[in-house]
Amino acid sequence: MTADKNADSLLDQIVDFRSEAPLPRMARIRQRFDAPVLEAIEGAVQEQLRLLQGRVRPGMRVGITAGSRGIANISRILRAAGDSVRVLGGEPFILPAMGSHGGATVEGQVELLAGYGVTEASTGMPIVSSMEVRQIGQLGTPADPGPAVHMSVTALEADGIIICGRVKPHTDFRSDIESGLAKITAIGLGKHQGAKTIHSFGTRGLAHWMPQAAQLMIRTANVLCGLAILENAYDQTARLAALPPEEIGGAAEHDLLVEAKGLMASLPFDKIDVLVVDEIGKNVSGTGMDTNIVGRMMIRGVPEFARPDVRIVVVLDLTDETHGNGTGLGLADLATLRAARKLDLRAMYINCITSGIGGVQRGRLPMVMPSDVDALCAGILTCSNGDPANARVVRIKNTLEVGELEVSESLLEEVRQNPRLEILEQPRTIEFDVDGNLISAARTPAGHR
Repeated sequence: MTADKNADSLLDQIVDFRSEAPLPRMARIRQRFDAPVLEAIEGAVQEQLRLLQGRVRPGMRVGITAGSRGIANISRILRAAGDSVRVLGGEPFILPAMGSHGGATVEGQVELLAGYGVTEASTGMPIVSSMEVRQIGQLGTPADPGPAVHMSVTALEADGIIICGRVKPHTDFRSDIESGLAKITAIGLGKHQGAKTIHSFGTRGLAHWMPQAAQLMIRTANVLCGLAILENAYDQTARLAALPPEEIGGAAEHDLLVEAKGLMASLPFDKIDVLVVDEIGKNVSGTGMDTNIVGRMMIRGVPEFARPDVRIVVVLDLTDETHGNGTGLGLADLATLRAARKLDLRAMYINCITSGIGGVQRGRLPMVMPSDVDALCAGILTCSNGDPANARVVRIKNTLEVGELEVSESLLEEVRQNPRLEILEQPRTIEFDVDGNLISAARTPAGHR
Protein backbone atom coordinates (compact mmCIF):
# COMPACT_ATOMS: atom_id res chain seq x y z
CA MET A 1 0.00 0.00 0.00
CA THR A 2 1.05 3.61 -0.52
CA ALA A 3 1.33 5.98 2.43
CA ASP A 4 -1.88 7.75 1.31
CA LYS A 5 -3.81 4.49 1.19
CA ASN A 6 -2.52 3.57 4.64
CA ALA A 7 -3.72 6.93 5.97
CA ASP A 8 -7.15 6.44 4.42
CA SER A 9 -7.44 2.88 5.72
CA LEU A 10 -6.63 4.05 9.25
CA LEU A 11 -9.78 6.17 9.35
CA ASP A 12 -11.77 3.65 7.34
CA GLN A 13 -11.29 1.14 10.16
CA ILE A 14 -13.91 2.93 12.25
CA VAL A 15 -16.49 3.67 9.52
CA ASP A 16 -18.73 0.86 10.77
CA PHE A 17 -17.93 1.31 14.47
CA ARG A 18 -21.06 1.88 16.53
CA SER A 19 -21.61 3.23 20.02
CA GLU A 20 -24.98 3.13 21.79
CA ALA A 21 -26.16 4.90 24.93
CA PRO A 22 -29.36 6.44 26.31
CA LEU A 23 -29.68 9.90 24.79
CA PRO A 24 -31.21 12.74 26.82
CA ARG A 25 -33.91 15.09 25.61
CA MET A 26 -32.46 18.54 25.08
CA ALA A 27 -33.91 22.00 25.79
CA ARG A 28 -32.73 25.24 24.24
CA ILE A 29 -31.84 27.99 26.72
CA ARG A 30 -30.42 31.49 26.63
CA GLN A 31 -28.08 33.14 29.11
CA ARG A 32 -27.87 36.89 29.48
CA PHE A 33 -24.64 38.82 29.94
CA ASP A 34 -23.94 42.46 30.66
CA ALA A 35 -22.77 43.37 27.18
CA PRO A 36 -21.97 46.92 26.06
CA VAL A 37 -22.04 47.31 22.26
CA LEU A 38 -20.16 49.92 20.24
CA GLU A 39 -22.29 50.81 17.22
CA ALA A 40 -20.43 53.86 15.83
CA ILE A 41 -17.30 51.98 14.82
CA GLU A 42 -15.90 54.53 12.39
CA GLY A 43 -16.49 57.47 14.72
CA ALA A 44 -14.82 55.65 17.61
CA VAL A 45 -11.75 54.83 15.50
CA GLN A 46 -11.49 58.43 14.38
CA GLU A 47 -11.80 59.69 17.96
CA GLN A 48 -9.20 57.26 19.35
CA LEU A 49 -6.71 57.87 16.55
CA ARG A 50 -6.53 61.58 17.30
CA LEU A 51 -3.45 60.26 19.08
CA LEU A 52 -1.78 60.16 15.63
CA GLN A 53 -1.79 63.95 15.26
CA GLY A 54 1.79 65.11 15.18
CA ARG A 55 3.00 61.53 14.71
CA VAL A 56 1.97 61.03 11.05
CA ARG A 57 3.52 63.32 8.45
CA PRO A 58 2.52 63.64 4.77
CA GLY A 59 3.90 60.85 2.62
CA MET A 60 4.62 58.43 5.47
CA ARG A 61 4.00 54.73 4.69
CA VAL A 62 2.06 53.43 7.68
CA GLY A 63 1.49 49.71 8.25
CA ILE A 64 -1.64 48.68 10.16
CA THR A 65 -1.48 45.17 11.61
CA ALA A 66 -4.11 42.52 10.85
CA GLY A 67 -3.96 39.21 12.71
CA SER A 68 -5.21 35.67 12.26
CA ARG A 69 -8.33 35.82 14.43
CA GLY A 70 -11.97 36.32 13.64
CA ILE A 71 -12.74 39.73 15.17
CA ALA A 72 -16.09 41.46 14.94
CA ASN A 73 -16.13 44.43 12.52
CA ILE A 74 -12.42 43.99 11.79
CA SER A 75 -12.56 45.19 8.18
CA ARG A 76 -14.52 48.30 9.26
CA ILE A 77 -12.04 49.02 12.03
CA LEU A 78 -9.04 48.64 9.71
CA ARG A 79 -10.64 50.73 6.96
CA ALA A 80 -11.44 53.52 9.42
CA ALA A 81 -7.87 53.39 10.75
CA GLY A 82 -6.58 53.73 7.20
CA ASP A 83 -8.86 56.71 6.63
CA SER A 84 -7.48 58.37 9.78
CA VAL A 85 -3.95 57.96 8.44
CA ARG A 86 -4.91 59.42 5.05
CA VAL A 87 -6.49 62.48 6.66
CA LEU A 88 -3.04 63.26 8.06
CA GLY A 89 -1.37 62.72 4.67
CA GLY A 90 -0.07 59.22 5.31
CA GLU A 91 -0.19 56.23 2.96
CA PRO A 92 -1.63 53.26 4.90
CA PHE A 93 -1.27 49.56 4.10
CA ILE A 94 -2.29 46.30 5.78
CA LEU A 95 0.57 44.46 7.48
CA PRO A 96 -0.23 40.78 8.21
CA ALA A 97 0.88 40.01 11.78
CA MET A 98 0.18 36.37 12.52
CA GLY A 99 3.43 34.50 13.20
CA SER A 100 3.33 31.14 11.42
CA HIS A 101 -0.38 31.04 10.65
CA GLY A 102 -1.55 30.57 7.10
CA GLY A 103 0.95 27.74 6.65
CA ALA A 104 3.80 30.23 7.26
CA THR A 105 3.56 31.42 3.65
CA VAL A 106 2.94 34.81 2.05
CA GLU A 107 -0.02 33.51 0.05
CA GLY A 108 -1.46 31.59 2.99
CA GLN A 109 -1.51 34.67 5.22
CA VAL A 110 -3.26 36.77 2.57
CA GLU A 111 -5.79 33.96 2.07
CA LEU A 112 -6.37 33.71 5.81
CA LEU A 113 -7.09 37.44 6.03
CA ALA A 114 -9.53 37.15 3.13
CA GLY A 115 -11.38 34.46 5.06
CA TYR A 116 -12.03 37.06 7.77
CA GLY A 117 -13.20 39.63 5.22
CA VAL A 118 -9.92 41.58 5.27
CA THR A 119 -9.05 42.33 1.65
CA GLU A 120 -7.74 45.29 -0.33
CA ALA A 121 -11.32 45.98 -1.43
CA SER A 122 -12.86 45.82 2.05
CA THR A 123 -10.19 47.92 3.78
CA GLY A 124 -9.29 50.28 0.94
CA MET A 125 -5.60 49.50 1.46
CA PRO A 126 -3.01 47.28 -0.20
CA ILE A 127 -1.89 44.18 1.72
CA VAL A 128 1.89 43.90 1.92
CA SER A 129 2.68 40.32 2.91
CA SER A 130 6.20 39.01 3.49
CA MET A 131 7.73 36.39 5.80
CA GLU A 132 11.18 38.04 5.81
CA VAL A 133 12.50 38.97 9.26
CA ARG A 134 15.60 40.54 10.77
CA GLN A 135 17.07 39.80 14.19
CA ILE A 136 17.02 43.03 16.19
CA GLY A 137 18.29 41.90 19.57
CA GLN A 138 18.63 39.30 22.29
CA LEU A 139 16.70 39.21 25.56
CA GLY A 140 17.93 38.09 28.95
CA THR A 141 21.30 37.90 30.67
CA PRO A 142 24.13 35.34 30.64
CA ALA A 143 22.63 33.89 33.81
CA ASP A 144 19.10 33.85 32.36
CA PRO A 145 19.32 33.89 28.57
CA GLY A 146 16.14 34.72 26.70
CA PRO A 147 15.07 34.47 23.08
CA ALA A 148 16.52 36.29 20.12
CA VAL A 149 14.01 38.86 18.87
CA HIS A 150 13.06 38.81 15.20
CA MET A 151 10.91 41.41 13.47
CA SER A 152 9.21 41.70 10.10
CA VAL A 153 11.39 43.51 7.56
CA THR A 154 8.23 45.09 6.13
CA ALA A 155 7.49 46.57 9.55
CA LEU A 156 11.06 47.76 10.03
CA GLU A 157 11.06 49.48 6.63
CA ALA A 158 7.68 51.18 7.17
CA ASP A 159 7.71 54.84 8.20
CA GLY A 160 5.23 54.04 10.97
CA ILE A 161 3.18 51.17 12.40
CA ILE A 162 -0.20 51.00 14.12
CA ILE A 163 -0.58 47.86 16.24
CA CYS A 164 -4.24 46.87 15.91
CA GLY A 165 -5.60 43.82 17.69
CA ARG A 166 -8.04 42.39 20.21
CA VAL A 167 -7.19 42.27 23.92
CA LYS A 168 -8.47 39.15 25.69
CA PRO A 169 -7.41 36.41 28.11
CA HIS A 170 -4.91 33.98 26.58
CA THR A 171 -5.70 30.30 26.21
CA ASP A 172 -2.24 29.05 27.33
CA PHE A 173 -1.14 31.02 30.40
CA ARG A 174 -2.01 33.62 33.04
CA SER A 175 -0.04 36.86 33.41
CA ASP A 176 -0.38 40.64 33.54
CA ILE A 177 -0.17 40.76 29.73
CA GLU A 178 -1.84 37.99 27.72
CA SER A 179 -3.45 38.17 24.25
CA GLY A 180 -3.42 41.66 22.86
CA LEU A 181 -1.21 44.38 21.44
CA ALA A 182 2.07 43.08 22.87
CA LYS A 183 1.37 39.61 21.51
CA ILE A 184 0.48 40.76 17.99
CA THR A 185 3.72 42.77 18.06
CA ALA A 186 6.10 40.12 19.41
CA ILE A 187 4.50 37.01 17.90
CA GLY A 188 2.62 38.47 14.94
CA LEU A 189 5.33 40.78 13.61
CA GLY A 190 7.96 38.21 14.55
CA LYS A 191 6.54 36.11 11.72
CA HIS A 192 7.37 32.39 11.66
CA GLN A 193 10.89 32.71 13.04
CA GLY A 194 9.98 35.11 15.83
CA ALA A 195 6.91 33.16 16.90
CA LYS A 196 8.85 29.88 16.90
CA THR A 197 11.68 31.38 18.97
CA ILE A 198 9.45 32.81 21.69
CA HIS A 199 7.22 29.72 21.81
CA SER A 200 10.32 27.52 22.19
CA PHE A 201 10.54 28.87 25.77
CA GLY A 202 7.11 27.41 26.56
CA THR A 203 4.61 29.33 28.63
CA ARG A 204 7.46 31.36 30.20
CA GLY A 205 8.26 32.57 26.71
CA LEU A 206 4.77 34.02 26.50
CA ALA A 207 4.26 35.25 30.04
CA HIS A 208 7.77 36.60 30.68
CA TRP A 209 9.64 37.18 27.41
CA MET A 210 6.83 38.14 25.04
CA PRO A 211 6.09 41.61 26.57
CA GLN A 212 9.83 42.34 26.67
CA ALA A 213 10.20 41.35 23.01
CA ALA A 214 7.30 43.64 22.10
CA GLN A 215 8.86 46.57 23.94
CA LEU A 216 12.21 46.02 22.19
CA MET A 217 10.44 45.97 18.82
CA ILE A 218 8.60 49.20 19.69
CA ARG A 219 11.89 50.90 20.58
CA THR A 220 13.46 49.65 17.33
CA ALA A 221 10.69 50.41 14.82
CA ASN A 222 8.53 53.52 14.59
CA VAL A 223 5.38 52.25 16.31
CA LEU A 224 2.92 55.15 16.33
CA CYS A 225 0.30 53.72 18.68
CA GLY A 226 -1.78 50.70 19.53
CA LEU A 227 -5.48 50.33 18.74
CA ALA A 228 -7.03 47.83 21.15
CA ILE A 229 -10.33 46.08 20.45
CA LEU A 230 -12.47 44.75 23.30
CA GLU A 231 -15.40 42.42 22.66
CA ASN A 232 -18.39 41.54 24.78
CA ALA A 233 -19.77 38.12 25.67
CA TYR A 234 -21.70 37.96 22.40
CA ASP A 235 -18.61 38.42 20.22
CA GLN A 236 -19.54 42.04 19.44
CA THR A 237 -17.33 45.12 19.55
CA ALA A 238 -17.62 46.59 23.04
CA ARG A 239 -14.96 49.30 23.04
CA LEU A 240 -11.93 50.64 21.15
CA ALA A 241 -8.97 52.19 22.94
CA ALA A 242 -5.81 53.76 21.51
CA LEU A 243 -2.60 53.45 23.54
CA PRO A 244 0.67 55.34 23.14
CA PRO A 245 3.44 52.97 22.06
CA GLU A 246 5.16 52.91 25.45
CA GLU A 247 1.98 51.49 27.04
CA ILE A 248 1.87 48.44 24.75
CA GLY A 249 2.80 45.58 27.07
CA GLY A 250 2.54 47.97 30.03
CA ALA A 251 0.08 49.02 32.73
CA ALA A 252 -2.54 50.43 30.33
CA GLU A 253 -2.70 47.18 28.36
CA HIS A 254 -2.97 45.25 31.61
CA ASP A 255 -5.96 47.39 32.61
CA LEU A 256 -7.61 46.57 29.27
CA LEU A 257 -7.03 42.86 29.91
CA VAL A 258 -8.79 43.13 33.28
CA GLU A 259 -11.69 44.87 31.54
CA ALA A 260 -11.80 42.20 28.82
CA LYS A 261 -11.97 39.42 31.41
CA GLY A 262 -14.98 41.11 32.96
CA LEU A 263 -16.73 41.13 29.57
CA MET A 264 -16.12 37.44 28.82
CA ALA A 265 -18.81 34.85 28.33
CA SER A 266 -18.80 31.55 30.24
CA LEU A 267 -20.81 28.37 30.54
CA PRO A 268 -23.48 28.63 33.25
CA PHE A 269 -22.76 25.27 34.94
CA ASP A 270 -19.90 24.24 37.22
CA LYS A 271 -20.13 20.53 36.38
CA ILE A 272 -20.81 19.09 32.92
CA ASP A 273 -20.59 15.41 32.00
CA VAL A 274 -20.51 15.84 28.21
CA LEU A 275 -19.88 19.10 26.36
CA VAL A 276 -20.69 18.90 22.64
CA VAL A 277 -18.95 21.55 20.53
CA ASP A 278 -20.39 21.78 17.01
CA GLU A 279 -17.27 23.36 15.50
CA ILE A 280 -13.75 24.47 16.33
CA GLY A 281 -11.31 26.56 14.29
CA LYS A 282 -8.64 29.24 14.29
CA ASN A 283 -11.30 31.86 13.52
CA VAL A 284 -12.96 30.90 16.82
CA SER A 285 -9.85 30.79 19.00
CA GLY A 286 -6.10 30.38 18.67
CA THR A 287 -6.59 26.97 20.25
CA GLY A 288 -9.59 26.08 18.09
CA MET A 289 -11.85 26.36 21.11
CA ASP A 290 -11.28 28.80 23.95
CA THR A 291 -9.77 27.05 26.97
CA ASN A 292 -11.39 29.66 29.22
CA ILE A 293 -14.82 28.43 28.08
CA VAL A 294 -14.27 24.66 28.10
CA GLY A 295 -12.25 24.76 31.33
CA ARG A 296 -9.22 22.88 29.99
CA MET A 297 -5.67 24.20 29.80
CA MET A 298 -3.95 20.83 29.24
CA ILE A 299 -0.36 22.07 29.28
CA ARG A 300 1.96 20.31 31.72
CA GLY A 301 2.99 22.65 34.49
CA VAL A 302 0.13 25.12 33.94
CA PRO A 303 -2.68 24.96 36.56
CA GLU A 304 -6.11 23.84 35.37
CA PHE A 305 -9.28 25.91 35.71
CA ALA A 306 -11.43 25.67 38.82
CA ARG A 307 -14.56 25.78 36.65
CA PRO A 308 -16.21 24.48 34.62
CA ASP A 309 -15.39 20.85 35.37
CA VAL A 310 -16.10 19.10 32.04
CA ARG A 311 -15.62 15.33 32.01
CA ILE A 312 -15.85 14.67 28.24
CA VAL A 313 -15.53 17.12 25.32
CA VAL A 314 -16.93 16.05 21.94
CA VAL A 315 -16.02 18.00 18.76
CA LEU A 316 -18.26 17.50 15.73
CA ASP A 317 -16.65 19.57 12.96
CA LEU A 318 -14.07 22.15 11.84
CA THR A 319 -15.04 25.59 10.58
CA ASP A 320 -14.50 26.36 6.90
CA GLU A 321 -12.44 29.41 7.87
CA THR A 322 -9.82 27.32 9.68
CA HIS A 323 -8.74 25.77 6.35
CA GLY A 324 -8.11 22.35 7.86
CA ASN A 325 -6.08 23.61 10.83
CA GLY A 326 -7.43 21.46 13.66
CA THR A 327 -5.23 22.95 16.38
CA GLY A 328 -6.97 22.32 19.70
CA LEU A 329 -8.47 18.95 18.81
CA GLY A 330 -6.27 17.60 21.59
CA LEU A 331 -8.48 19.45 24.07
CA ALA A 332 -11.29 17.09 23.07
CA ASP A 333 -11.80 13.46 24.04
CA LEU A 334 -13.90 12.50 21.03
CA ALA A 335 -14.28 13.82 17.49
CA THR A 336 -16.15 12.77 14.35
CA LEU A 337 -14.86 11.23 11.16
CA ARG A 338 -16.19 14.32 9.36
CA ALA A 339 -13.87 16.55 11.37
CA ALA A 340 -10.88 14.22 10.98
CA ARG A 341 -11.22 14.04 7.19
CA LYS A 342 -11.10 17.85 6.95
CA LEU A 343 -7.70 18.11 8.63
CA ASP A 344 -4.80 19.73 6.80
CA LEU A 345 -2.14 18.13 8.96
CA ARG A 346 0.72 20.09 7.40
CA ALA A 347 -0.77 23.48 8.24
CA MET A 348 -1.86 22.18 11.63
CA TYR A 349 1.55 20.74 12.53
CA ILE A 350 3.43 23.88 11.47
CA ASN A 351 1.18 25.88 13.78
CA CYS A 352 1.43 23.36 16.65
CA ILE A 353 5.22 23.01 16.49
CA THR A 354 5.64 26.78 16.30
CA SER A 355 3.43 27.11 19.39
CA GLY A 356 5.76 24.89 21.42
CA ILE A 357 4.72 22.52 24.17
CA GLY A 358 1.11 23.72 24.33
CA GLY A 359 0.64 23.36 20.59
CA VAL A 360 2.01 19.83 20.50
CA GLN A 361 0.11 18.61 23.57
CA ARG A 362 -3.16 20.07 22.30
CA GLY A 363 -2.61 19.08 18.68
CA ARG A 364 -3.11 15.38 19.37
CA LEU A 365 -6.00 13.56 17.76
CA PRO A 366 -8.79 12.34 20.05
CA MET A 367 -10.75 9.15 19.53
CA VAL A 368 -12.58 9.39 16.19
CA MET A 369 -16.19 8.23 15.88
CA PRO A 370 -17.95 7.73 12.51
CA SER A 371 -20.86 10.11 13.16
CA ASP A 372 -22.34 12.64 15.58
CA VAL A 373 -24.61 10.08 17.21
CA ASP A 374 -21.71 7.69 17.81
CA ALA A 375 -19.55 10.45 19.25
CA LEU A 376 -22.34 11.63 21.57
CA CYS A 377 -23.12 8.08 22.71
CA ALA A 378 -19.43 7.37 23.34
CA GLY A 379 -19.22 10.56 25.41
CA ILE A 380 -22.18 9.53 27.56
CA LEU A 381 -20.80 6.02 28.02
CA THR A 382 -17.37 7.25 29.11
CA CYS A 383 -18.25 10.27 31.27
CA SER A 384 -18.34 8.02 34.36
CA ASN A 385 -21.17 9.81 36.12
CA GLY A 386 -22.67 6.51 37.29
CA ASP A 387 -26.04 7.24 35.67
CA PRO A 388 -25.75 7.54 31.86
CA ALA A 389 -29.51 8.02 31.44
CA ASN A 390 -29.22 11.30 33.38
CA ALA A 391 -25.94 12.60 32.05
CA ARG A 392 -25.44 16.36 32.28
CA VAL A 393 -25.06 17.23 28.59
CA VAL A 394 -24.47 20.71 27.11
CA ARG A 395 -24.23 21.56 23.42
CA ILE A 396 -22.78 24.80 22.00
CA LYS A 397 -22.10 25.94 18.44
CA ASN A 398 -18.56 27.07 19.28
CA THR A 399 -16.80 28.79 22.17
CA LEU A 400 -17.52 32.25 20.76
CA GLU A 401 -21.27 31.66 20.77
CA VAL A 402 -22.43 30.51 24.18
CA GLY A 403 -25.27 32.94 24.71
CA GLU A 404 -27.65 30.30 23.38
CA LEU A 405 -27.12 26.60 24.06
CA GLU A 406 -28.85 23.26 24.45
CA VAL A 407 -28.94 21.40 27.76
CA SER A 408 -30.21 18.03 28.89
CA GLU A 409 -33.31 17.68 31.09
CA SER A 410 -31.03 16.81 34.01
CA LEU A 411 -29.84 20.45 34.07
CA LEU A 412 -33.22 22.17 33.85
CA GLU A 413 -33.70 22.59 37.59
CA GLU A 414 -30.45 24.57 37.74
CA VAL A 415 -31.64 26.60 34.77
CA ARG A 416 -34.88 27.52 36.53
CA GLN A 417 -32.99 28.64 39.63
CA ASN A 418 -30.61 30.92 37.73
CA PRO A 419 -32.11 34.38 36.96
CA ARG A 420 -29.63 34.86 34.10
CA LEU A 421 -31.01 31.84 32.25
CA GLU A 422 -34.18 31.56 30.18
CA ILE A 423 -35.77 28.46 28.63
CA LEU A 424 -36.46 29.10 24.94
CA GLU A 425 -37.68 25.64 23.91
CA GLN A 426 -38.89 22.78 26.07
CA PRO A 427 -37.01 19.45 25.99
CA ARG A 428 -37.27 17.48 22.76
CA THR A 429 -35.77 14.33 21.35
CA ILE A 430 -32.41 14.78 19.63
CA GLU A 431 -32.81 14.50 15.85
CA PHE A 432 -30.25 12.98 13.50
CA ASP A 433 -30.17 12.72 9.72
CA VAL A 434 -29.74 9.46 7.80
CA ASP A 435 -25.95 9.64 8.28
CA GLY A 436 -26.25 9.92 12.05
CA ASN A 437 -25.38 13.63 12.15
CA LEU A 438 -27.21 16.13 14.34
CA ILE A 439 -29.91 18.27 12.76
CA SER A 440 -29.39 21.79 14.09
CA ALA A 441 -32.41 23.71 15.29
CA ALA A 442 -32.85 27.29 14.03
CA ARG A 443 -30.84 29.80 16.03
CA THR A 444 -31.76 33.36 16.89
CA PRO A 445 -29.98 36.24 15.11
CA ALA A 446 -26.38 37.02 16.08
CA GLY A 447 -27.36 40.00 18.21
CA HIS A 448 -29.33 37.69 20.48
CA ARG A 449 -26.83 34.88 20.68
